[in-house]
Amino acid sequence: VEGRINPVADAEVVETELMLSDLESLERRVVNIRKRAQAKDKESMTVLPVMDQAIALLNEGKPVRVMRKDIAAEDLKILEGLNLLTSHPVLYVCNVAEADAATGNEHTKAVEAMAEAQGASTVIISAAIESEVAQLPDEEAKEFLAEMGLEEPGLDRLIRAGYDLLHLITYFTVGPKEARAWTIERGTKAPAAAGVIHTDFERGFIRANTIAYNDFVTLGGETAAKEAGKARDEGKEYVVQDGDIMHFRFNT
Repeated sequence: VEGRINPVADAEVVETELMLSDLESLERRVVNIRKRAQAKDKESMTVLPVMDQAIALLNEGKPVRVMRKDIAAEDLKILEGLNLLTSHPVLYVCNVAEADAATGNEHTKAVEAMAEAQGASTVIISAAIESEVAQLPDEEAKEFLAEMGLEEPGLDRLIRAGYDLLHLITYFTVGPKEARAWTIERGTKAPAAAGVIHTDFERGFIRANTIAYNDFVTLGGETAAKEAGKARDEGKEYVVQDGDIMHFRFNT
């Protein structure tokens, strides 16, 4: 922005524009909501306090996502229903030169300080490195990353940070022909996780034969994990863990 390198100022400009857009949207919509609330419309009476709180924050120069820290579950649903731009969680991604990929630089440190103050996260990547890694075989890619002082591609860290931000995890199903990854919200119980594959799986859920990811990888697969006694049957109250390998039993 404005021909200078100042990512913090750039982020503030974008944030300000988004806040102004949210404020304009809310001030336009709140007029009818306030009239309905005065007429004792129940839904409007529950929505209005959330809208007023959001407007107050925006007038103070604060993004609406600040409300997420202490808001009640019912009000959070209302807030999400307002579809405000600054209500969403934020992840800052810093694209740097190859030489700065491992350690960052003065600009990334400034962004990290800003993100920490906001309770946000930061990921540092080098698009140049990512482009090169994408064209290399796995072993050569590992060697190249090691030479650059990196343990893994920046894309992997970016995906993981995105999942953490959105409270998502992955479980796996493994068959003779293919392995599949399934994305669910953290805290999801086994029947609902099965329902991501097909609603019949959730409706007729009986149990889930489960192997922890580390056991599966360390022991070398499903058969070895079962032989080592690492496979277990989990019921309807089981909360799926990140990386679980699962095989569902269900009635149709």
